[in-house]
Amino acid sequence: MARPKITLYVDTVSPFAYMAYYIMRHEEVFKSCDVEYVPIFLGGLFQKCGNTAPLRIKNKAEWINTERMRWARHFSVPITTGLPPDFPAPSLHIMRALCAVAASDDNDPQQPRLTKALDAFYSQHWEHAVATHKPEVLKETLVGLFGEAEAEKILTESTTPQGKQALSTTTDRAFEAGAFGIPWFECTDGDGKTEGFFGVSSLGQVLDFLGLQVKGGAGGAGGGLGKSGWRALL
Repeated sequence: MARPKITLYVDTVSPFAYMAYYIMRHEEVFKSCDVEYVPIFLGGLFQKCGNTAPLRIKNKAEWINTERMRWARHFSVPITTGLPPDFPAPSLHIMRALCAVAASDDNDPQQPRLTKALDAFYSQHWEHAVATHKPEVLKETLVGLFGEAEAEKILTESTTPQGKQALSTTTDRAFEAGAFGIPWFECTDGDGKTEGFFGVSSLGQVLDFLGLQVKGGAGGAGGGLGKSGWRALL
C-alpha cells in the first residue's frame, strides 16, 4: 500500500485555513502521511463556484468569529482574539508571491521554502494581527525570509503573466477537486481512493478515511491533541 496523502488548499486570508495548516504542521498523526500545501486565491474560488463570503451572510458573520475561537481553543492554535487589520484583507498579491515561492521548491515534496513562508505569513497575520497584505509588509516579510535579492525576484515573478497564471491554475485545481471554500482537504488513502473534505470540523473524518491512528497523550497541537480531543471530531 502507498502512503496516504493530503493536499491542503490554503489562502492566508482564511483563519480556518490557517488553523488547518497549523494543525497539520504540528500534530504528530499527520507525520504518517504525505502532505502537499497548495496556495490558491479564495476570492477566485468563490467566484468560480458562485459561493458567498461568510461575512456577507446574516447571522453567520457574527457566529463565525465565535466558531473561529472555539476551534483555536480545541486545538491550542495561537490566534488573535481580535481580527487582523482590514479583515478580510485582499490576499491576491500574497498568494501570487507564495505561488512563486512554491515553484522555487523545485518539486521537493517537503516544500521547505513554501512552508517557511506560510509559517511566517500565517503567524504574522493570524497570531499577531499584522497587515501582511500591505505591499511594504509583504516585501519586508519576504526579505526577512529569503534576503533582498530573492525577495525582489519573487515579487517580480509574481507579477508576470506566468506568475499570475500560476495562481489561477492552482485555484482551478482546487475547484476541479471539488472545493467551494477552504480549508479543503483532498485525501488519497493507501489504496488510491480519493475524497474531499471541507473545514476544520472534518479533520476527524480525514483521519478515519486515511486510516491514521492517533496515539495517546494530551495537550494541544504542539504536543499532540490526544485521543480524547480527536474523539470529539469523530
